[in-house]
Amino acid sequence: MLGPDFENIVRLLSRMPGIGSRSARRIVLHMLDNKDNMMLPLAESLQKAAIDIQNCQDCHTLDTSSPCHICAAMTRDRSLLCIVENVADLWALERTGSYKGLYHVLGGTLSALDGVSPDDLHIPHLITRLDELQTQELIIALNATVEGQTTAHYITDCVKGRDIKITRLARGVPIGSALDYLDDNTLVTALDSRSAM
Repeated sequence: MLGPDFENIVRLLSRMPGIGSRSARRIVLHMLDNKDNMMLPLAESLQKAAIDIQNCQDCHTLDTSSPCHICAAMTRDRSLLCIVENVADLWALERTGSYKGLYHVLGGTLSALDGVSPDDLHIPHLITRLDELQTQELIIALNATVEGQTTAHYITDCVKGRDIKITRLARGVPIGSALDYLDDNTLVTALDSRSAM
């Protein structure tokens, strides 16, 4: 074996989502075979990212500046605020190029089992931002899980009494899918959320 340094890198890599210890070993071996072209530039890039990338003071996404490039862009519609669970969800929505408003990253969802309360998330800051931005529409773009729905209901209760339209992403039949492959909950939601043609 290659010793404790090798095993330490494998251990650290295998903590990454979707990478087990066998995949981590293959990755490390591949990088060691390509030290100059892969391992050293990666180590340098990781060190630079660790120093330069930070959380945006406004929306809590990751960027090299705070406020981030989305919050700082004057072309964004400041009357729209989209709530997402994490930065990956923000990136997914941003990748579509169809949403032109601002975001708010919660940093997770409420979970009594895991001991995650509103104060553990960026919910208090969200309420402050709604007033500062004079938000007209709050889009709740949380995952369709029990925790996501619980968080959505909690936020809706917090916003009651404000003159803000609250919407959520549509749920139902994905484009290109066949009905007989969908689970019952998806079909029920699609029927309940049907719209006129």
